[in-house]
Amino acid sequence: MLKARAGNSVWRALGAMSGTSLDGVDAAVIETDGESIFQFGETGYRAYDADERAVLSAALGAWAGERAEAAASVVEAAHIEVLRDFTDVDLVGFHGQTLAHDPRGKGTCQVGDGQVLASALDLPVVWDFRSADVQLGGEGAPLAPFFHFACAKYINAKGPVCFLNLGGVGNVTWVDPGKSTPEEEGALLAFDTGPANAPINDLMRERLGLDCDRDGAVALGGEVETGALELFLAEPYFTKMPPKSLDRNDFAEMIGLVRELSDADAAATLTAMCAAGVASGMQHFPAPPEKVMVTGGGRHNPVLMEMLRVSLECPVVPVEDVGLDGDMLEAQAFAFLAVRVARGMATSAPSTTGVGALVGGGIVSKPD
Repeated sequence: MLKARAGNSVWRALGAMSGTSLDGVDAAVIETDGESIFQFGETGYRAYDADERAVLSAALGAWAGERAEAAASVVEAAHIEVLRDFTDVDLVGFHGQTLAHDPRGKGTCQVGDGQVLASALDLPVVWDFRSADVQLGGEGAPLAPFFHFACAKYINAKGPVCFLNLGGVGNVTWVDPGKSTPEEEGALLAFDTGPANAPINDLMRERLGLDCDRDGAVALGGEVETGALELFLAEPYFTKMPPKSLDRNDFAEMIGLVRELSDADAAATLTAMCAAGVASGMQHFPAPPEKVMVTGGGRHNPVLMEMLRVSLECPVVPVEDVGLDGDMLEAQAFAFLAVRVARGMATSAPSTTGVGALVGGGIVSKPD
């Protein structure tokens, strides 16, 4: 088992995240013992260029083969480039890039070899966080809830709160900060709410050659097609009890539902679908949250945020309102989880992924 720096139980951990929106690599340092957050440190970002994004996009859905290998090379090189600029770090948490996720079928696939990073950075690297959970019957996602529990304690939340991450796919963590640990029964409930930015981004690239609907500018000029929205909400996924998770392309047919609409109406309708999926998920919470704190790229879309405020029966705010960094929260989460793996602690539970018992995922690779 790895050990923290001599005479100190606190680790200075560096986390990295490359999400399904395929925009780039987020990197962030936190100081933690894997239970509490003591301090947030420096952050970094390395965008994928158009060619790299094309390689990653072409590999989505692949489980192996040349496309997956090409994506792994892009992911490893980009991570090494941004992570080598950090100093005074004890270990790295490396999520990799999810290409495919089918927990009840083939499993889960995140490309990027932690040993390659460990050798290049001369640091221990914790990676492959999801596989053990899936192998033991869990969904393998979401994995940030244990970190969200620590965040709720960090901001001194009193009643139940909700962290809503709007990346390529939406996921939510309901937290009762009155519990002592994330493992305690009733402390957490987490699941994927539905598609978020991925279909909107795909629509923008396909029709307008844009990476995203920046500031919701396209959706703002459109109207929601209620028939398409009703068809979307009729999907069995929304009535399925959590825990539950999605692959980025599980709702790929959403683009088909808006195929005949104008650019603005299509963008407005896909944005409304994201908000409606979140609102539907609220029915599963054990108790209403005092507030919903939004992280991920979706919080920058004022049209989406307003749709959420109208749909949800509680305040909806970006996580910056409580002193957190919504661009870096997932990278920080994998730094936190890396410390838990290094300490032999659980990283997921029945209430977060549906796994049968507490699981500590992750492989530890040490420098050559």
